[in-house]
Amino acid sequence: MNLIFSWSDFPTVTADLPGTGGRIRTAQDDFEVTEEGAYPLSGSGDHIYLWMEKRGNTTKFVVDELVKQLGMKFSEVGVAGLKDRHAVTRQWISLPRKYESRLEKFALEGMKILTVTAHGNKLGIGHLRGNRFKVRVRGADTDSAARATKILSSLRVSGVPNYFGPQRFGNTGGNAVRGAELVRDGRMRGPESIPIKRFLIAALQSLLFNHILRLRLERGVYDAVLRGDVAKKHETGGIFVVEDALLESPRAAALEISATAPLYGRKVTPVAQFDGRALEDEVLALAGLTWDGFKDRHGDRRITRIVMGEASFEATDDGYWLEFSLPKGCFATTVLREVMKVDVDGLEDDSSSSEG
Repeated sequence: MNLIFSWSDFPTVTADLPGTGGRIRTAQDDFEVTEEGAYPLSGSGDHIYLWMEKRGNTTKFVVDELVKQLGMKFSEVGVAGLKDRHAVTRQWISLPRKYESRLEKFALEGMKILTVTAHGNKLGIGHLRGNRFKVRVRGADTDSAARATKILSSLRVSGVPNYFGPQRFGNTGGNAVRGAELVRDGRMRGPESIPIKRFLIAALQSLLFNHILRLRLERGVYDAVLRGDVAKKHETGGIFVVEDALLESPRAAALEISATAPLYGRKVTPVAQFDGRALEDEVLALAGLTWDGFKDRHGDRRITRIVMGEASFEATDDGYWLEFSLPKGCFATTVLREVMKVDVDGLEDDSSSSEG
């Protein structure tokens, strides 16, 4: 498998701008994640929504405790995504309203219920717009304010490369390598360890996506669209096949549209052609794989650039606080590695992405 795995080997879009240096997650309170809901809550209905803040607990652990202490079924609990335990996180959890009276007896160290409100439906996975991140960077260079300001200004124009963080495919690539073996050998079906197989193949899909994005950056077409690309509109989410790259170039330059790249699978539609398809085929060839090898996976398309929400910088005695919003499915490390220009391998797990 002739692919690179180290996060530091994937190019940044602001490589010409020096980073601030520093380190993150020195203390638990140095990393905050606040969920941004997809819709307003009505205040009435058959479900109650708990706005909770937690430290030292995963979302899954909190849900397990709610089920146990309130005498619920696991299927009755609704969450929009999973959050990391190595951070201060705030998110919604929904329960059927019939359990509201039992909340008085619920207690869990490291978890606080900040607000309780009502809504008509159960909260579902993906029912969020994104996440707001607040990250403390310690030990940064003395001129970090000027450096960070330049980088953030550049990212607002170019967009942020929508890489998967290394936690998805493993810092050393082991998960993706095992996924490639499953695909290459046709062992995606079978009764044993099906969830593990899906996890390993998802790791492979993520790594291959990162390599398509890497090639676009290295070949100067990161902020452009190619003939045959499947492009996506940032504002509406609509997708279309690029027939005239020159015609669509102004919209790509203005960050109105961006190319997508595949998470290879049987239902990745519409299938790119011409220059866009050639680039996607090239990465498969590097891994010794073919499109047909992914016929047992559903597949999807992922946009290659992120439009980052409003960002703010606040200096501290030993560094700074950086605050920014990302759409769901995006990783905070993609922004941090652009700003800091240091190795951030292993500093964020999959559940603290904006995906969860």
